Parts: sequence; C-alpha cells; structure tokens
Amino acid sequence: MTMGDRPEWAERLLRERKTRGWSQADVVRAMRTFSEKPLPQGLLDQYKRWERGKHLPTNPEHRAILAAVYGTVSDSLFSDGTSRLLAPTQDDWLLSQTGMDTLEILQRIQRSSIDNGTIDALNLTIEQLCCQYRDGEPNALIRNGREWLSKITKLLGEHLTLAQHQEVLSSAGQLALLVGCLEYDLNEGPAAEATRKAALQLGSESGNAHIIGWAHEMTSWFALTQGNYRLAISAAQAGQEQAPSQSVAVQLAAQEAKAWARLGDKRSVMQALEKGRRLLERLPYPERPDNHFIIDPDKFDFYAMDCYRIVGEDNLAAMHANEVIRKGTRADGVELSPMRNAEARITLGVVAAREGELDTAVSHGMGALNTGRQSRPSLTMVGAELDNVLQTRFGAEPETVEFHDAFRQARRSA
Repeated sequence: MTMGDRPEWAERLLRERKTRGWSQADVVRAMRTFSEKPLPQGLLDQYKRWERGKHLPTNPEHRAILAAVYGTVSDSLFSDGTSRLLAPTQDDWLLSQTGMDTLEILQRIQRSSIDNGTIDALNLTIEQLCCQYRDGEPNALIRNGREWLSKITKLLGEHLTLAQHQEVLSSAGQLALLVGCLEYDLNEGPAAEATRKAALQLGSESGNAHIIGWAHEMTSWFALTQGNYRLAISAAQAGQEQAPSQSVAVQLAAQEAKAWARLGDKRSVMQALEKGRRLLERLPYPERPDNHFIIDPDKFDFYAMDCYRIVGEDNLAAMHANEVIRKGTRADGVELSPMRNAEARITLGVVAAREGELDTAVSHGMGALNTGRQSRPSLTMVGAELDNVLQTRFGAEPETVEFHDAFRQARRSA
C-alpha cells in the first residue's frame, strides 16, 4: 500500500513518527511509558496495522495514548476531515434551527416581543457571527456585530424575567468578545481594550465563566503581540483560574506556552502545552468547531507549531504547520482557516530560511502577507520573526530586501 492509499489519520501517524526519527518499536515503547496500565504484548503488530491504515484503533484508550505520545489530542490525530466544511449562511442556519430568519428576530426585538424562543434565536445569531470570524470579511463582520450589540444592549432595558436578563447579559458579553477581537485584528487597540473590559463586566454580571475566561485570554493575546510576555503569562494564568474546565482554558494555556517560548523557557512551554492538551483531550467534540470561541481539536497543531518554531524544534514546527494548512484547506482549495494558514506559511518560511532555502522562505512569507483575512497584530508578530531570520542569514540579498519591503508595507498599512 502506498502512502497515498492510507487514510489521513494513518498518514498522520507516519508523519509524526518519521519527524521524530523513531522506529515503530520506539512508538510502542513510548505508548507503554504513557499508559497507566500494562498494554498487550502484540501492540507492535497492532501499531504497524494502524500506520498502514488497515483499521482505526478501536480502543479509545489506545487513541488517547497515541495522541499523548505525539503531543496532540485524539480528535485531531484521528480526524477524518469531516469538520472541514463551509459554515452555512446566517439565515439558512437560523431557519433550520429556529424557524426564524434575521428579519423576524429583529422585528420581535423592535416590538419588545421577547420570549425564550426569541432569546434562543438571538443566541444562535451570535453563534453564527462567531463562526464567521475565521474567514469572514472583518470590516463587514464588525459592523454587523456592533449593530447587533447595540440592539441587544437596548433589550436590557425591557421587562425581562431574571433568567432572560442573565441570558441577554451573556449574549451581549459574547458579542462584545467578538467585536473586541475584530477591533484588535484591525489594529484598533484602544477600542479593542475598551470592548474587552465591557465583555469582562458583562461576563461578571451574568456569572458566565466562559466570557470571563475569554476576556482574560484577550488580555494575554494583546500582551503577547505587544511583546509583554510576563503580562501575557499572568493574564493567561488568571483566566485559567476563572474558567478551569472551559474550553477557553485550552487557549489560555496555549497563550501561556507561547509567552514562555519567547522568554526561552522550554520546560515551562512543554508544561503549559501539556496542561492544555490534557484538558482538550477530556472535552467533547464541539457541535460547531468553526466557532472562534470554542476550541476545536485541530487548533492544537496551531498552538504547538508556534511554540516549536520559537524554541527551534524545526522539524516538528514544519510538520505541524503542514497539518494546519492541510486541515485549514478544503480539497477544492478553499481556505477555511486563512489566519491559521498564514501563520503556518510564516513558520514554513522560518524553517526554510534556517535551512538556507532563501527562495522557499520568501515564497512562503509573501504568501502569508497576501492572505485576505488577517489578524494584523498576530501576523506582524510572526512576520517579524521571518524578517529577522532572513536579514540575519541572507543580509542584503534581493529576495531578502523584497520580503523586508513587503513586510514593512504590510506593517504600515496595518
């Protein structure tokens, strides 16, 4: 059986092993180390069949142990690609879930005809907006988000039951998180911080740990992209204390790991990554993996990629970058996760530059800068890494100058 005949998960097993330079027996020895109880004697033959794609491991414990060995989660390692679908349009989604479209929801709000069905439809509207974050046009999405936030805020002055009031507070907090993220993507830093504080207050008033955790995550993200790594770590740890079992704690652990990486503390990097990985392994697979505020298992490759690149584990960084691009792109070439893909291309560019491949490095870098949907502060942060490596390794080569000029222009336009 050729490599191309294997299912995706089997090819992933092969890539993970070869990237580490392990034999199949090495993998089985590692599995025994990670397992809390004895594993069967014939495990090596089983692993060989798994890697050939003969059959998927049927024992969930075996899948979880393999994921731990390779520093990922089982839902990502054994992904069949079914989550890589385009999100439905807003009205199609609402109609299928509630029988109402956007216009009817607006009419009910304007008539103050607020019942539980309307609030449920409102929450689904916000969820759909959050699902558009990853690939939607940010200026249009932020306008839409601000309009909905204004309408929801007015609802708080209506006659609502206590339960409805709490629901509307949570809805407003969730929407404020989205608007704040978009503001920061568009380099509206002061506005993003003000919106983040509003989301934190709304989360506190509604007692919603999910919103509180994400408000801390935004502080950590802002600090990370601004080079304040100690603040990024303290905010990430504070958020984990506030929302220890929420999926946001996975991203908070990842932000902590990224900050430790930039401080050169590899041991703390691996501890933070493992903390997030263990939690993500325990969480159920999300109903809407495209929701920006719900951590999908495939995002763990993105976290690991950034950390491995910074600490100089180039082979692992490149493997994870390729996984990010593969899972963030449909078979027809449509990019479902353009922001993740852009940072993955930067990672491939950094690895290529370190290996002396100037043309390849610049090609990856220019591809990242030309991505349509961008988080400008994040892309600027990782783009600066590639720019520095190119100038250090290749000086004033024309290709280096080409990328440097393009990067400076992108930073100025941001």
